[in-house]
Amino acid sequence: MASDKPVGAVNQQGSRTRSLEGAILTPQRLHAELLAIDETSLEAYLQGALRDGTRSRSGTHRIGQSDRRWLEILAAILDVLGHRSWIYREGRDREYWVVETTAPFLSTQFDARPLAGSPQGLAYVRGYFDADGGMPRNPDARLYFQMSQKDRGSLEDVRGILESHGISCGRIHNPSVRVDPRYWRFFVRTRSHERFMSVVGSWHPRKRQQMNTRMKI
Repeated sequence: MASDKPVGAVNQQGSRTRSLEGAILTPQRLHAELLAIDETSLEAYLQGALRDGTRSRSGTHRIGQSDRRWLEILAAILDVLGHRSWIYREGRDREYWVVETTAPFLSTQFDARPLAGSPQGLAYVRGYFDADGGMPRNPDARLYFQMSQKDRGSLEDVRGILESHGISCGRIHNPSVRVDPRYWRFFVRTRSHERFMSVVGSWHPRKRQQMNTRMKI
């Protein structure tokens, strides 16, 4: 079923599939919307999110963040795909949560380059952005979308996917070699902000709501 919301997935013809729109989703609604998205896009989203995750010695994969709500969405996606996962708090005094899974398709060595120009590529970038991308929390602040990583190669892949969908990006650069010579980032150019929100969007509860506010949904 199609959706007019601007934060949904997009197919190669440019029409949107059902999206995870809205600031708050009930578990029932979330599960229903996930079922309406193709499995390859859900898997690509998780591969993107894993760029900020790790592989344990036991072979499981872990993704951590302070916003547990997003991890619950990851767990719901894994459930739809038929894979086990569990969420736990890391440390008694930390507001930091981890989702861990045994899903065998996940790989920290995933090659995203073949996804350029495809709907799965957009899903991959969405997961990448939700895990580690940046935008202002203050709705009155000047808008920006930033991608940052120590793995420059993965940033080049993301930038290539965005450019393949007509989203213009700045150059990849190191903001301070003295502070961290291995830290890289790039920004989506201002003229492509609206397109980024429309065709990439976000499934992260906070970022999705911020985009909805910017798009005046």
